[in-house]
Amino acid sequence: MKIAEIRELSTQELLERVDAEVAAYAQKRINHSISPMENPSQLKQQRKLIARMKTELRQRELNNK
Repeated sequence: MKIAEIRELSTQELLERVDAEVAAYAQKRINHSISPMENPSQLKQQRKLIARMKTELRQRELNNK
């Protein structure tokens, strides 16, 4: 998901999406510790996606104040 796609989401959708991505990331980490993934860089990509989403939420919070 690119930053332009993230900006198109409403705040409520973005909050729900962040929660879902964090849960999926946690599950991937658990699965990776049990049996290694073929492509462990997926963990890094998912962390960056979560960070992008949280950054957009923070920017919206600061702009609304």
